[in-house]
Amino acid sequence: MAPVSACTNAGATIALAMDAGASGCCFRERAGLAPMSGPRRIVCLTEEPTETLYALGEQDRIVGISGFTVRPPQARREKPRVSAFTSAKIDAILALQPDLAIGFSDIQADIAAELVRRGVEVWIANHRSVDGILDYVRRLGALVGAAQRASEYADALQRRLDAVAARAAALPLRPKVYFEEWDTPIITGIRWVGELVAIAGGEDVFPELSAQPLAKGRILADGDAVVARAPDIILGSWCGKKFRPQQVAARPGWGMIPAVRDGELHEIKSPLILQPGPAALTDGVEAIAAVIHGWAARRGI
Repeated sequence: MAPVSACTNAGATIALAMDAGASGCCFRERAGLAPMSGPRRIVCLTEEPTETLYALGEQDRIVGISGFTVRPPQARREKPRVSAFTSAKIDAILALQPDLAIGFSDIQADIAAELVRRGVEVWIANHRSVDGILDYVRRLGALVGAAQRASEYADALQRRLDAVAARAAALPLRPKVYFEEWDTPIITGIRWVGELVAIAGGEDVFPELSAQPLAKGRILADGDAVVARAPDIILGSWCGKKFRPQQVAARPGWGMIPAVRDGELHEIKSPLILQPGPAALTDGVEAIAAVIHGWAARRGI
């Protein structure tokens, strides 16, 4: 699959942004960008601001990234890694002299608080829906003086989602889908994933949990609730470790679940779906769609 930059049709500037050889002043001149304004030394504590800034051609502003960053690949080669998700190298961040740090959710509240105490401006986003991700792209773009490009990029991401939804509309039957983001305790129901499942042609079996903004509100007391919902497909994305279908299938009572009975347990790689940014709206939703269409094809639907 082509990288998102090659598929968005958001203009030559965005395509040029993903050129690994384009950086700094030379890049801005080649891309026809205005002189830099706004924050100039940004530390990205999570993956989605890094991917977004690269896509907008604003990667020269980034001075530090999360150690989990894999998109785009050149970010790991070009930028120092100074944080995980729940921890950060505060002294290393301060040595970079950032004028802004960008993170996500209450889980990074302690990191944010320490940086604020040390004089760093911090933006902790908390978007949880597909619309929220698109709005995040626009807000981040506006913050760095790239509002027009960010709007074009968000519109291109929406068109890509619309294309996935159009393919899904041809399915005569929508499978019930259970998505598991952690195994011990069992956590499910993350909102943007449930929405992407619907766009891809499935039905999230725990839609009521999507209103819970925090992971602790989406913990299942035990696996019986999943058995009762009888999903046709199980998707797993265990952040930081490999999804183990055999381990899931061996849970008490899970043998009667249609997905387990039919061998429909599939991993969606964490970098594609568990960060609320461009990856989820492109390769992430398309990975889900591939599983759903494969399920339908195996049943002659």
